[in-house]
Amino acid sequence: MGSGAELSVGAAAGEGAATGSGPVGVIAGGGMLPLEVAEAIEAAGGRVVVAGIDGEADLVLRRPDARSFRWGQIGGAIDLMASRGVHDLVFVGTITRRPDFRSLRLDAGTLRRLPRILQALVGGDDGVVRKVLKLIEAEGFHVRGIGEVAPALLAAEGPLGRLGADDDQIEDARFAMAALAALGPYDVGQAAVVMQRRIVALEAAEGTDRMLARVAELRQLGRVSTKGGGVLVKRAKPGQDLRTELPTIGPATVAAAAAAKLAGIVIEAGRTIIADRQETIAQADRAGLFLVGLPGEGDAA
Repeated sequence: MGSGAELSVGAAAGEGAATGSGPVGVIAGGGMLPLEVAEAIEAAGGRVVVAGIDGEADLVLRRPDARSFRWGQIGGAIDLMASRGVHDLVFVGTITRRPDFRSLRLDAGTLRRLPRILQALVGGDDGVVRKVLKLIEAEGFHVRGIGEVAPALLAAEGPLGRLGADDDQIEDARFAMAALAALGPYDVGQAAVVMQRRIVALEAAEGTDRMLARVAELRQLGRVSTKGGGVLVKRAKPGQDLRTELPTIGPATVAAAAAAKLAGIVIEAGRTIIADRQETIAQADRAGLFLVGLPGEGDAA
């Protein structure tokens, strides 16, 4: 699970719940998605053990069976999972701030693991995530992804709401997908806005919603057409560990795309999560935006 502004964690598509016979451990950050993942696992007949980060996982902690833990109690959360027979873990949700272990009261389980935890927190966000996953796997757990434990949450191919994209808009989306794939080695973001085969905005550290706010500002300044149009495209970066950061959209993304006067949104089918799915699709329909799943194209070999 990464740190920083609104980092979402998830995983790649799978053919079904590729987990063992025990419950699935859900380590939850913020947002609606952790709750949806837990409910999807249960709807498919599975069991869950939910531990949410205090101050981040407000929604999932409304479940009566969910346990909360502070960053200083992460060792205890790991011990809880082991005591409940959990072998498969999924990390999901948003993390808005990196923990400061100097100001934390650490439990015994965290103190025992502290050297490895501190080592995991040194470096950039991608490096942190990889180190944390290795730490968890060293405890004997299997880190799974949303696509493995809750594949129903991944976007399907084709129109997802009432509206579809025309051929020209689909070609724009394919152009943007290929551009994002080509830029993957440079670690740019997962999203772009394209208008008539012209990339007018690329996601950087600000995230998708703020990128869209930038597009709205460009329209006000007359730097792009003030008549509207254009497509938001979101896809996974080539070579990305999809257990840790799967592309995700939700109602806020739709609202930002509407404010930027876009025609619609195209997301990578099978590798994109739609958080709060019913509301996201309904909001796109109300705003007159198409929402379409498209296979990823242009991946580097």
